[in-house]
Amino acid sequence: MDMDAFTLVNQRDWDRLDELVKKRRLTGAESDEMLVLYQRVSTHLSMIRSIAPESQLSASLSLRLSRTRTRFTGVRSNFVEDRAVFFVFSLPAAFYRIRWLTAVIGVVFTVVAFGFGYWAANNPAVLAAMGTDAQIQQYVDEDFVNYYSENPAASFAGAVWTNNAWIALQCVAFGITGLWVPYILFQNAQGVGTAGGMMAAHGELDTFFVYILPHGFMELTAIFIAGAAGLRIFWTWISPGPRSRLTALAQEGRSLMAVALGLVLVLFISGLVEGFITPSPLPAPVRLAVGFAVFAAYWVYTLVLGRRAFRAGYRGDLSVRDTGDSVITA
Repeated sequence: MDMDAFTLVNQRDWDRLDELVKKRRLTGAESDEMLVLYQRVSTHLSMIRSIAPESQLSASLSLRLSRTRTRFTGVRSNFVEDRAVFFVFSLPAAFYRIRWLTAVIGVVFTVVAFGFGYWAANNPAVLAAMGTDAQIQQYVDEDFVNYYSENPAASFAGAVWTNNAWIALQCVAFGITGLWVPYILFQNAQGVGTAGGMMAAHGELDTFFVYILPHGFMELTAIFIAGAAGLRIFWTWISPGPRSRLTALAQEGRSLMAVALGLVLVLFISGLVEGFITPSPLPAPVRLAVGFAVFAAYWVYTLVLGRRAFRAGYRGDLSVRDTGDSVITA
């Protein structure tokens, strides 16, 4: 077959197909025409491949047909659209689903932390077990405050961010055990409480709150969220409801891992506050206000956008197109 002659005879059809594919909107007649041309060009490609499968003309027609298929079947959402759906619908819906458990964990954590703080502040034996008088005085007078400024703000914020994000990811990923989350939360409540008790015993409780709360409002809330996600996965394993256990775990795991990904950003913001606001020379009320504003913004995001997304049917899971079908159970 003479390729030049074949091209000359059919070039008009190929150009017309390109023209239709590039149009933003097609009429019904143009859509029918594009389908006819697609079938015709497919035949042309088969004929050429039977003679010269690796030719430039073969590659050119393959590309034309690929573009036409994309126009017929549509394309997956682009990167920007996917990110918008995640942050406007999927993530707030996932946060919203565990809002009550997050609040309960926060209350329990606070009670445990204050209990340890009261115990440490009013029991000299506890303080003695934490170090010598000189060591404790050094911590109260210098080390506690200097911790937030002894390294450059950017590197300190980065270190805090990665450490807290790692803890949050562990809470979600290992939450299925039912043990890891309570252990991590208890350990952190104990640490925060005893540190506060030590400061209170030496008359520095105000310093403790001024340096803990600006970043602690959101940082601790993020850990509560991660713990709630992990415990939700654990409870799904215990009580999957009408779904099979594997199906329930898969759905909850995908949905709540979205929480872990979202917390990476939340903790990044918290890390910036801890690195740049907590040790700054700003007045204490301003630092506290900044920390509380970040905390309030999270809850507005969760309760407003999350409620709206949840009512629209979002749960934080992947779309059906991505997850595939599952077996229907009763």
